[in-house]
Amino acid sequence: MSAQQSNIYNLLGKLEEAMDRGFPLLSSYMVVVKRDTVETLLDNIYASLPTEVQDARSLLRRRDEIQHEAQQRAEKVIRDAQAEAARLLSESDLLKAVQREAQKIKEQVIADCDAMKRQAMEEADAIRSQANDEVLRTKEGASVYAEQVLTNLEQNLNQLQQIVKSGQVQLERQRSEAVTAAYSGNVDTAGSYKM
Repeated sequence: MSAQQSNIYNLLGKLEEAMDRGFPLLSSYMVVVKRDTVETLLDNIYASLPTEVQDARSLLRRRDEIQHEAQQRAEKVIRDAQAEAARLLSESDLLKAVQREAQKIKEQVIADCDAMKRQAMEEADAIRSQANDEVLRTKEGASVYAEQVLTNLEQNLNQLQQIVKSGQVQLERQRSEAVTAAYSGNVDTAGSYKM
């Protein structure tokens, strides 16, 4: 038996003696021992253990620390992933809102263009009716008057046509901007799609 083992057995014997000298409770089922005596003996026993056992205890403590750190990192990764998912969902909702707004603008432009076309047609009808009335009322100078009315009508129609074309150009520009905005929201600066 080595001196180290002998020392451990000696310390364990002292621990047994301390328990034997302790105050018995419940017919010796339990014993009250001075805490500092037991703590001192246990410290001495740990100090007398071979270095391999002490190293193993240190490794076990370190393993527990590593497991705790890994658990904390895993929880952080999960929290970060949940936050990123919430952010992406929020961006998706924003994109949908932009698309809805673009659709409303498109519908409004179409409605405005339709109203302008109806108004142009009503104005053209009114001018034609006025021209017919004037032709029926007077025969003298009818050809000059008709030519003047038709010239005015042509100018009005050209203006209305330009208004309609402007409305169509504006509609196309808004549609392109909405598509570009939606596209640029799904493509990063390197040109790859976001996931």
